[in-house]
Amino acid sequence: MGYTHYSVNDRRQRAEAAGFATRSRDEIFSQQKSQSIHESMDPRKALLRESRDSATHPNSIPIIIALDVTGSMGQIPHSLVIDGLPTLMSTIIQHGFPDPQILFMAIGDQECDRFPLQVGQFESGDAELDLWLTRTYLEGGGGGNGGESYHLAYAFAGLRTAHDAWDKRKQKGLLFTIGDEPCLSHLPPVVLREVMLEESQQTWTVEQLLQLVQQKYDVFHLHLLQGSAGSRSLGYWQQLLGQHCLVIDNISKIPQVIAQTVIQHAQQYATKKPTISELML
Repeated sequence: MGYTHYSVNDRRQRAEAAGFATRSRDEIFSQQKSQSIHESMDPRKALLRESRDSATHPNSIPIIIALDVTGSMGQIPHSLVIDGLPTLMSTIIQHGFPDPQILFMAIGDQECDRFPLQVGQFESGDAELDLWLTRTYLEGGGGGNGGESYHLAYAFAGLRTAHDAWDKRKQKGLLFTIGDEPCLSHLPPVVLREVMLEESQQTWTVEQLLQLVQQKYDVFHLHLLQGSAGSRSLGYWQQLLGQHCLVIDNISKIPQVIAQTVIQHAQQYATKKPTISELML
């Protein structure tokens, strides 16, 4: 995946034809009518998601954006469809990094929701990114159990993704979770089997899953302060991720915050010279 280009002009024309700015969320997101996950985003069938270099994108930058789709958080994917995603992609590209590849995930609650995890594909083209984003089912669930299952994004990225940025260049990708709740504390083996068909006898803690995914990704959380839940759980994310907890007071700022983080990340690798040990790998 990720072999097509992102065209702001083509995207603008397609968005106008599709009525993204005027149609409701339920009209734009195709799975809202069926109230079910799209087969192509079922993590039980997604054995591997890959971000690979190509002649079109020789220096791919793998980016995972895991969206909380519980409760009011469903407004974020809608905002990205209207204008956020073009802003994000064009900002990265205009700063001299033409090869971003984004994989969208949707996160729910492993204890309450029917579909606590959905996964797309790494893509670079405007049409393909819109397809995966609007294919997401905005379940709108969650529960009063003190958290959501953001760690499912860590598990899938750590166990089921691969990318050339790491395999060829020893450069980490980026993983962003976005939401306003803390993370549920554990991922039992029964949940891994039910959600991902991943056979495991281990009960993973959030910290263990974070260590797993951080082997190949820099992990960030965009923490929303628009409601009381965000204020209550801010300290949790600051303790877990330190400066990689990025505080957001309005969802309109999400595209620029992600874009600037990606740019800083890419600039770091653009100026870093490989060590002897890295050259010998």
